Amino acid sequence: MNLLIMGLPGAGKGTQAETIVRDYGVLHVSTGDMFRAAMANGTEMGKLAKSFIDKGELVPDEVTNGIVKDRLGEDDIRAHGVLLDGYPRTIEQAQALDAMLVDLGMKLDAVINIDVDPSVLVGRISGRFICKKCGATYNKPNKMPKVADTCDVCGSHEFFQRDDDKPETVANRIEINTKQSAPILAHYREAGLVHDVDGMHSIEETTREIKGILDAI
Repeated sequence: MNLLIMGLPGAGKGTQAETIVRDYGVLHVSTGDMFRAAMANGTEMGKLAKSFIDKGELVPDEVTNGIVKDRLGEDDIRAHGVLLDGYPRTIEQAQALDAMLVDLGMKLDAVINIDVDPSVLVGRISGRFICKKCGATYNKPNKMPKVADTCDVCGSHEFFQRDDDKPETVANRIEINTKQSAPILAHYREAGLVHDVDGMHSIEETTREIKGILDAI
């Protein structure tokens, strides 16, 4: 099963991605993961990406697309399937993904779009905090640690809030992401792949809705 998960910042993509990976055995692959692996392994595309990053320049689409194609062609993804997260970010990347999947003899089975009213997201995101030690993410009031001030994953008591999660920057992020995602969603709607999920519900209800969609594929 090959999937793409989409949603505005704060919609709950990360939480739902963890559940999808656990329940369906697909590999969760984000753009950052692919870049770090390609550069660490010294692949041709990884070296190209590093050359731009080291100069403080944006990595061109053709390099990003090349890194994605290399990763999608690896044996573990062919064996287990993939959950793409954070790619594609533009309509051009979506079109490139279509082409590379054809080249690799693969297909995209579904696009899970977690839909949340943007006005709700400001409160959600500004309530998000992260474990300083392991990076586990929590959110006031919906996803608090089971034991107060103690990370569920590693037991640390130190947390922080990212600068771009602060209220003054959230509205701008949401506006930019809405504009970026609109043509990508339109592209996949035309292909009949988009499944809108109501992210206004509880985490458990959203999970059940996604499970119903994936079990029917």
